[in-house]
Amino acid sequence: MSKKGINQNLNQCNILSAITSDDIINTDNVQEAIMNAQKEKLLSKIHPYKITEPKSENGRWQTYYKDANGERKIIRAQTKDALIEKLIPIYFQESHLGKLIFSDLFLEWLEYKKTVTDSYNTIIRHKQHYRRYFERSELHSKPVRRIDTLFLESECNRLVKEYAMSRKEWNNVKTILIGCFEYAVRKKYITDNPMDDVKILVKYRQVVKKTGKTETYNTEELESLNKYLDEMYAETEDTVFLAVKINFLLGLRVGELVALKWEDCQELPNLHIVREEVRNQETNRYDVVEHTKTNSDRRVILVPKAISILEKIPKEGSYIFMRNGERITARQIAYVLEKFAERQGTRTKSTHKMRKTYASKLNASGVPLDCIREMLGHSNLSTTLGYIYNPLTESETYNLITKAL
Repeated sequence: MSKKGINQNLNQCNILSAITSDDIINTDNVQEAIMNAQKEKLLSKIHPYKITEPKSENGRWQTYYKDANGERKIIRAQTKDALIEKLIPIYFQESHLGKLIFSDLFLEWLEYKKTVTDSYNTIIRHKQHYRRYFERSELHSKPVRRIDTLFLESECNRLVKEYAMSRKEWNNVKTILIGCFEYAVRKKYITDNPMDDVKILVKYRQVVKKTGKTETYNTEELESLNKYLDEMYAETEDTVFLAVKINFLLGLRVGELVALKWEDCQELPNLHIVREEVRNQETNRYDVVEHTKTNSDRRVILVPKAISILEKIPKEGSYIFMRNGERITARQIAYVLEKFAERQGTRTKSTHKMRKTYASKLNASGVPLDCIREMLGHSNLSTTLGYIYNPLTESETYNLITKAL
């Protein structure tokens, strides 16, 4: 055996002897010793650049390394140990990283996402977006270590331009890129997220601005709809019509509406929102899950009008809205609005427009925005602002402005 090989074996023996006790090997100690040996080797033999300590109190440790293209890059960290932790994967995972392409990273990230999300539909959506936008792109087979900010910026701008994306569409698509590269940083495949400095320089597709006419039921429309719902309930005693009627007083997601149980209204005047109906995009089944879209419960105020509607409903099961012994589904709620629009000879307004009408009416009546945010179950006020439109008729708007001025 060569002198070099003998020295390596002696070093390994020294490591093992230092971390054994009573002839039992502690695997945690083994891993720590190996990492320390890697750090020592890194500093003494492999890393050619000087490691510089901070020049100010708030400064960071820094050094340089050569990327896969042979270009010198700067790397920084808060402490010397943290800086070395960033350097180790650059030198000791080179063989794996040299073969890792973006499509492999996406699949690895997707497996990780499955463990941290309750929504299978989110995984399906990521797969759909990847197939449409990235599978035929240069990014698909690009080695991860060769993806820098300039390449990524060029590719992102091309996608926005080629697919004429709106700002909202792009924000949905870039979730994959941000997620993949954040994952790669945490796995120490790369040291920095190249998406951090990407700028979109091309113009987004301009979307026709939504208005209250399309996004809400105005006062007259709501009056006509309520009349229709009352007539249909009197004729059929089908609680689906009461479900539609009450949701203009609750502003729930339609999946939350049809998942309501009698136990949720035991603390009047509050209604406890704790679950929702979801559709599995793979099986097309509708199931109730014990969480809401934001994975948090909330309480919505039951006004007297809403309580009077609940009092009309017979308690035939655990769910509030039942038909022939079965829970009413979100699809059945949507069908009511479709039939109403057909009778009126107008375009159908979706179930989500009930929620926007609720928010808009509260805002028009002077309810504080933060209270509306809480009722809707939003984390950010900016999301709530996207639900607020003018729910008044033209004459009501005219009279309000005239009175104000």
